[in-house]
Amino acid sequence: MHFEHIKLLWLLCVIPLIVILFYWKKRRHSRLLHSFATQSMIGRLQPDASRRRPFIKMVLICLGVGFLIIALANPQRGSVLAEGEQRGIDMAICLDISNSMMAQDMKPSRMERSKQVVKNLLGKLGGDRVSLVIFAGRAYIEMPLTNDYGATKMFLDQISTDLINQQGTAIGDAIAKGMATLGYNEEEDNDTPEWEPNKSRAIIIISDGENHEDDALDAAKKAADQGVMICTIGIGSPTGSQIPVIDRNGKVTDWRKDMDGNVVTTKLNEQMLRDIASAGNGIYTHANNSSNAVEETLKQLSKLNSQKFGTAQFASYESQYPYPLAAGIFFLILEVFIFERRNPRINFNKLIRRNMK
Repeated sequence: MHFEHIKLLWLLCVIPLIVILFYWKKRRHSRLLHSFATQSMIGRLQPDASRRRPFIKMVLICLGVGFLIIALANPQRGSVLAEGEQRGIDMAICLDISNSMMAQDMKPSRMERSKQVVKNLLGKLGGDRVSLVIFAGRAYIEMPLTNDYGATKMFLDQISTDLINQQGTAIGDAIAKGMATLGYNEEEDNDTPEWEPNKSRAIIIISDGENHEDDALDAAKKAADQGVMICTIGIGSPTGSQIPVIDRNGKVTDWRKDMDGNVVTTKLNEQMLRDIASAGNGIYTHANNSSNAVEETLKQLSKLNSQKFGTAQFASYESQYPYPLAAGIFFLILEVFIFERRNPRINFNKLIRRNMK
């Protein structure tokens, strides 16, 4: 058995709460009755009271709610493997991990917000392949092209500003490394990529835009000449923020200072990121809302022509939610027609005795 929305099964925790509420209500009702009358008197005052019926109603409610939650999770049966064409684009995600990304003008920090952007992006991709490039004063390929988004998230979780000792923001080098993951090897041949230039490749740069190391605009234009679109996502605020020094316990112990002992203020350079995106035939977005930034970037990437990566096998399941849905509705309707008190006109003991005569 397979569930399409397995996380919804956590809602089954509501059932123990229903049982607890039932017994609490029953005990409270019993205490109120005993404070009003004796046990023998209660029997006379409530001749039609039933001990079993409230319990039966509670069980029916639990069953009804339980089956409805299972229906929401959409149980699926069978696993039929079907072949389909796998199409998409190749994109290199270049993530800035310089010390300035520890600034907290975006909560919890620029670095964590960058990771949220990447995870939101991965959650909306289909058959596309992605690679990860990290950069500070230099750029390194963290992960080559893959369509295994689970592995990509694992690599992403391990990224921190400690991975690169050489500080700075070498966006141009990051673009070059991104091009390398897409099949363009600058060291072997400066003019001929391993693939024929087309419109199915992109580079996404996530940074605060404080480029100090190289000519990022020239690198962006060179990538655009090879048919690679470059989109940039800005992290941080234009007003700037100080860079905290954080200890092993996650506490801020100091603020980063320059050579003269002055506290460093890092600001988002939106103009630089806009110029890079413009040179790369892409767009710039600000990640003040990570979902909106991802949506706008994907809208721009949708202009690219997807390419065929080959065929892939997909698991196809048959939904079984109508059965638990019907069972849940049945138990809830049945509960409505069962009253807590016995009907004095219907006495099953008398009917049995009468039939025995």
